Amino acid sequence: MKKAIILVVGLVSYVSLVEAQKLPLSRVPVAVKNKFSGQHPEVKDVNWEKEKGAYEAVFKLNGRKMSENYAASGNLLESEKGLAITELPKSVLDFLAIHHKGLKVKEAAKITKANGQIQYEAEIGGKDFLFDEKGNPIN
Repeated sequence: MKKAIILVVGLVSYVSLVEAQKLPLSRVPVAVKNKFSGQHPEVKDVNWEKEKGAYEAVFKLNGRKMSENYAASGNLLESEKGLAITELPKSVLDFLAIHHKGLKVKEAAKITKANGQIQYEAEIGGKDFLFDEKGNPIN
């Protein structure tokens, strides 16, 4: 039993490392740093991660948790803005109330893709659920 627990903990740790790797600023491409600092000159405290081949800047802006994903070329791929649960669209809240009754939304966010497409994200029970701009679930 003890070996099984150690194995599970090790596997979870490994998956976490593969999903997102913290990066020192020196490992972030110059094009990415320049694009970010040009977009957000007021932001001084940034944590960088590499996730699925993209460079992710995690920071706070106007008191909200934010993140932006960039290609190595410096092109912005998407931005994510933290939301209060009550800021999710009514259609998303209604869906969650019906299909995840009794479960609490831990975090919520609005994701804007480079092409302007908007998605909403709700974290419930350690899982992220995505919704389109109209509040329809995305598989």
